[in-house]
Amino acid sequence: MKTLTFVLVLVCSTVMSAQDIKLPQPQKTGGMPLMEALNSRHSERDYSDAELTEQQLSDLLWAAFGYNRSEDKKRTAPSSMNHQEIQIYVTMADGWYLYDALNNVLIQKGKEDIRNHTGKQPFVKNASLNLVYVANYADNKKINEEKWLHYSYANVGFISQNVYLYCASEGLATVVRGWMNKEKLKEVMQLPEENVVILAQSVGVGK
Repeated sequence: MKTLTFVLVLVCSTVMSAQDIKLPQPQKTGGMPLMEALNSRHSERDYSDAELTEQQLSDLLWAAFGYNRSEDKKRTAPSSMNHQEIQIYVTMADGWYLYDALNNVLIQKGKEDIRNHTGKQPFVKNASLNLVYVANYADNKKINEEKWLHYSYANVGFISQNVYLYCASEGLATVVRGWMNKEKLKEVMQLPEENVVILAQSVGVGK
């Protein structure tokens, strides 16, 4: 089983390489009732070295920003003016991946363990997942980046809360974070100029 760690960003691809991960279909039923999940939602910063299963990873990413109305390309979290500019990168011990929500695939973008770059807190390198949320303005030519940045933060807020509720339901630990060297992380991840790192979110098994 792969050791998992996240960083969030979205893009679609239909060509898989040997290093890409085809996730199992997300389980869209069951789980904790909503009011109980809200009551259990909290931030946690102490992680064990236990791994998430690929099923948990698939369910987590679908809950975060998967398609719940695929025929209309609408998702589990709202997006301002439906621009859907937020991408999810998943950083793990064996590299970092881009979440392709349409095909339910993790596309490997690099093979190094860059978890320690996703935040300045010492625990980020221990969490099995670090989600990094990235605003991709390259496909939205009419967007004024400075004007839209506050919308992107709001959109990431919706996505990160979905992650919180999934983790509460599944008994996993998570915390959303903004304390990081965003420009250094962008450089390490080799992101294009039109991409902006918004926030990161650690996910794993709590101690």
